[in-house]
Amino acid sequence: MTQKEPLRIGILYSETGATSTIGRSQLQGALLAIEEINEVGGVLDRELVAVQYDPASTPSRYAELAEQLIVRDRINVIFGCYMSSSRKAVIPVVEKWNKLLFYPTLYEGFEFSGNVIYTGAAPNQNSVQLADFMTSNFGSRVYLIGSDYIYPYESNRIMRELVMQHADSEILGEHYLPIDASEGDYRAIMEDIRAKEPDFIFSTIVGDSTASLYRAYADAGFNPKTMPIASLTTSEAEIAQMGHDVAQGHFTAAPYFQSIDSAENHNCLARLRKRFGDHCRPNLCWEAAYFQTHLFANAFRLAGSDNISELLPHLLGSEFEAPQGRVRVDPNNHHTWLYPRVGRANAQGGFSIVRQATRAVSPDPYLVTHSLGDWTAKLDTMEEA
Repeated sequence: MTQKEPLRIGILYSETGATSTIGRSQLQGALLAIEEINEVGGVLDRELVAVQYDPASTPSRYAELAEQLIVRDRINVIFGCYMSSSRKAVIPVVEKWNKLLFYPTLYEGFEFSGNVIYTGAAPNQNSVQLADFMTSNFGSRVYLIGSDYIYPYESNRIMRELVMQHADSEILGEHYLPIDASEGDYRAIMEDIRAKEPDFIFSTIVGDSTASLYRAYADAGFNPKTMPIASLTTSEAEIAQMGHDVAQGHFTAAPYFQSIDSAENHNCLARLRKRFGDHCRPNLCWEAAYFQTHLFANAFRLAGSDNISELLPHLLGSEFEAPQGRVRVDPNNHHTWLYPRVGRANAQGGFSIVRQATRAVSPDPYLVTHSLGDWTAKLDTMEEA
């Protein structure tokens, strides 16, 4: 590599705090992509260098550090954020300075910023598919449990609207708990669930308390074959925290699972484990953090600049062969075409894919249209463990 000035990018993923399990996996995705980019000569013979800080799972700290990256470190492009509250904190900063944020997390939709590239799933790429799968297989009497911040409130509103389109549908309960809620905090809710007997539980719990919810469910003696937990936020990382025996039988909708059987996914996972060891927990947010870094690098090679006005024309409409499939940044809304899937947690600590789209689904953050992406069945979900 020549001695050209390095190209620096900002990284804001939490390595500590309540959402650090996912944050560390996002960081690993970004660092793996950076390493791959530098191994082939960087970007236009410039080494890609991460200027990274730990926001400690605190939205206000995300905003402070974003401002620091832009003003002190003179960074033009930031990769980061997990919870919607952290994204909401950073957006005014990047809009103020006209910089660019890459956001690699599923979210509640109903948002657009010209200063953000959204690479996680919008509601039409996970909520719609999960609602269809769960109501078709279990019924439409639902109990809602979420963490106490914007994403769970909005996701539960969307799930409620999707479920209530079915006959005999009913929302039997709705509760929000602190991000750091303990197993004991969920026990009273489990007793209410026992009394009301929903067809399934929809969880928008995030962070470390995800494990507490599932353990409280298991301790209550419930059976996921008849009343499972369905989630958009429970990934392989959370399963590793709670134990596969606790997670087994529950469902998650996401564009990415480790179990995707493709050469690109297998090769990417092998590179990840060679770099970080066998204890890393790749998941949907890890994958988006990985491929969005490559999308940026490819756009920079064409633009020759990381200034937003010069970069965006090459970024919007661009594609990349990601582990989930070939993704594309939609030029109209800055979101990404993705491949919806539903997985059932299995005895190995991962997910068996039980439904998946046969084509990429265009992002529709405002839920104007609903498309399943031409579902295909992979397994008989009623017979698996």
